[in-house]
Amino acid sequence: MTQITQHSAAAKRPALLDSAGMKGAALAAFAKLAPNNAFRNPVMAVVWAGTLLCAVLTLMGKSTPAIGWSVTLLLLVTVLFANFAEAVAEARGRGQADSLRKARKDLVALRLKSLSERGAPQRIAASELRPGDLVIVTQGEIIPADGEIIEGLASINESAVTGESAPVLREAGTDRSGVIGGTKVLSDQIIVEVTAQPGDSFLDRMIALVEGANRQKTPNEIALGLLLTTMTLTFLIVVITLPAIAASVGIRIDPLLLIALLVCLIPTTIGGLLPAIGIAGMNRALSANLLAKSGKAVEVAGDVDVLLLDKTGTITHGDRQATQFHALPGMQLGRLQEAALLSSLADPTPEGKSIVKLARQNGVNAEAPKDATFIPFSAQTRLSGLDMVDGRVIRKGAIDAIRRRVLAVSGSVPPQLQELVDQVARKGATPLVVADGRQVLGVIELSDVVKHGIREKFAKLRAMGIRTVMITGDNPLTAAAIAAEAGVDDYIAEARPEDKLARIRQEQERGHLVAMVGDGTNDAPALAQADVGLAMNSGTQAAKEAGNMVDLDSDPAKLLAVVEVGKQQLITRGALTTFSLANDVSKYFAILPALFAGAIPALAGLNLMQLSSPTNAVLSALIFNALIIPLLIPLAMRGVRVRAANATALLRRNMLVYGIGGVLLPFPAIKLIDMLLSATIGV
Repeated sequence: MTQITQHSAAAKRPALLDSAGMKGAALAAFAKLAPNNAFRNPVMAVVWAGTLLCAVLTLMGKSTPAIGWSVTLLLLVTVLFANFAEAVAEARGRGQADSLRKARKDLVALRLKSLSERGAPQRIAASELRPGDLVIVTQGEIIPADGEIIEGLASINESAVTGESAPVLREAGTDRSGVIGGTKVLSDQIIVEVTAQPGDSFLDRMIALVEGANRQKTPNEIALGLLLTTMTLTFLIVVITLPAIAASVGIRIDPLLLIALLVCLIPTTIGGLLPAIGIAGMNRALSANLLAKSGKAVEVAGDVDVLLLDKTGTITHGDRQATQFHALPGMQLGRLQEAALLSSLADPTPEGKSIVKLARQNGVNAEAPKDATFIPFSAQTRLSGLDMVDGRVIRKGAIDAIRRRVLAVSGSVPPQLQELVDQVARKGATPLVVADGRQVLGVIELSDVVKHGIREKFAKLRAMGIRTVMITGDNPLTAAAIAAEAGVDDYIAEARPEDKLARIRQEQERGHLVAMVGDGTNDAPALAQADVGLAMNSGTQAAKEAGNMVDLDSDPAKLLAVVEVGKQQLITRGALTTFSLANDVSKYFAILPALFAGAIPALAGLNLMQLSSPTNAVLSALIFNALIIPLLIPLAMRGVRVRAANATALLRRNMLVYGIGGVLLPFPAIKLIDMLLSATIGV
């Protein structure tokens, strides 16, 4: 992900809420006290029920009013802080949601009957458009719905969606034909075929994501929720049976102290932060301009251990340019350049255009006959070229494809060709062989540049235990040269679309989780098969439907950021869970002596913090239990920093920082609160 994208995303989705956002989150925290919301979280539901029970016991005179209402208030504050954490996570996306709604509000469309019968377009509301409708959009107009350009090309401003101010080029008949409703055409005119149903557009999905609406819990979140529920029920049973056990040894326990003990025993910290962590994870994905179709996609990205990466655009800049013509011995360089030019005149790819440019610069001015037939490149044949009515057939493509074609028409392949191809490939360039009928003329050298810093990124992924596999249509020598320069772990040369699918299945059969990136229709099967399929927003609708994540920036290198976002989500949840369970230990040493030290003097030895009184001990533990939730909200929002390390090293570090830290931090904090209580209210 480029620095520009990070900058624009940060500007579009600020890390902190403003005063209005904080006020809205505070009001939402009270609204979430309603039973239909409060009891969706079992841990906090127990705390809320304990709050109500404390209030009832205090009203019934079962405890002194000062202590009773203090405990009740602290429990209520604990619930409110948990609600506030979730409300903050939801509120962070509301500003973006509002701007997205403005982008689609009151949009109109000029609908055509068909390409053949255009006539005067019909002006209708964008909400009336259906998949298959054709709309015409001209310079200065807003694209009314998601779709694919089927005619024309245009420069488009996508800043309303992506936050990136630089315009992008979209063109019919290419893998960059997809457009988003709500973006603006800056130049030319295009005809778009609508592909999305009303209410199911990218903008609608983004709004639902940033607001946390219809957020489905991920499998890990569900599993952790079950664990927390089980722990809560276990401690609830323990506390319920504790009075009977205490009575057998002549001890009577204050009901309010039992409720306080229960709240301190159960994992309230992670219970209160868990919904916020899930929502914040989706927001972080969107901050990287990644549209995930579900939270599961983000989470699985954190467990991925194999990345399949296209060479072009991901590892290299993807701007292959013709840099030199190499004629075979006995062949005229001018003839090679003419054939290369003719075969590329109708080639819309950057490579084809660069071949025409280089040949023109070398003085070749040939033009293709009007009745000639251009043969576009195919991933299956790996050839393109030109057929003329006089029988002349020109082809350019990979050496094996050219060899098969020449031999099929009873031609011959000079032995020097392989040496020339290898010479170009060893330089890390792509050799493109040109044939005129039954004769092979020579090789075009296409040069690309490996992206700066990509080797360091792959080293970081390797340290995390992730293996990288480069996929390229280049011959093995070129692939090996690029792979060595980029530092990938493995590569697939001369790859076809079905080779990607086969490799994904092979890796999955070995027990690996695989991620890949794609943008074309031929990538759709592999994107659907991969555990994480990242489709380019500029790509075809088939690719976007097959993948479970869409990159709004259409940057193939974003796959590296996807893994980091997923890992950060898993690490954040794991770290805060560890901290929550660990910091409960100190509360035992505050509450248990308060409960039993009076009747069992030996238990006074558990009062390690030397708290001033049993009442102060209970209140101090409850105050810490309540305050730790809002103090951890910023960490839950930002996420724990992802470091380049394997799973064992990450677990060791988290246990050290959040495990031991979670055990040690509450001791001085609770002692400090106890001292403040003694000094202020003298309890």
